[in-house]
Amino acid sequence: MNAFQFPPGWVFADKYEIISRLGAGFEGEVYLTREKDTGIERAAKFFFPSQNVRNEAAKRHAQKLFKIRSCPTIMQYHTHEKITYRKEQVTCVISEYVEGEMLSTYMDKHKRLHHFQALQLLLALTIGLQPIHMIGEYHGDLHDHNIFIKPVGAGYQVKLIDVIDWRDSRLENMKKDVSDLIRIFYDIMGGNQYYHEHPPQIKRICCGLKTTLIHKRFRNATMLRDFIENLEW
Repeated sequence: MNAFQFPPGWVFADKYEIISRLGAGFEGEVYLTREKDTGIERAAKFFFPSQNVRNEAAKRHAQKLFKIRSCPTIMQYHTHEKITYRKEQVTCVISEYVEGEMLSTYMDKHKRLHHFQALQLLLALTIGLQPIHMIGEYHGDLHDHNIFIKPVGAGYQVKLIDVIDWRDSRLENMKKDVSDLIRIFYDIMGGNQYYHEHPPQIKRICCGLKTTLIHKRFRNATMLRDFIENLEW
């Protein structure tokens, strides 16, 4: 089973009604749902049984969300449910529904951002990621479909959805979080086509997308934040 495609209006666990599908990944699919009794909207991640052997993936996902619950940019875990679908047991993790606009959708409309705008967004994301790294954890799956943004004043409010526990080096995954953020930063400014136009301060952050150089300069979100906040123009 590698797809669910639950239709709008479908009710599961006698509690939740499917509103729409929000996205999909290798672990499963995420849906916008509504609690039948309260009308409150929630996000529901359904795990493919093949990716959730002995319920390990769903359990790690829930435990990780709970561990980093004090980090304000991360969606909040609520509960989990088990349902039977096509004669297989499927686990669903219920979390906060994050409002805002997906970064990929935002960029479809804006095409590319001026480097000062992109830097404001990178700073907001880095500040959001910093408390996760400070408790020795990482996000593990940062890309433009897992980031929700809301422009406010001269900057952005951000929320990060989904997390993955890769069951390997936390330090290496923290460094990968940072290089993923820098890749996003690079892309929202137009990628390779416009890279030559950027000032040297921007290029010092991007490091030419050389992963070894990025990881040497920025081992975690705190180091990246300090670098951004102390840039001289």
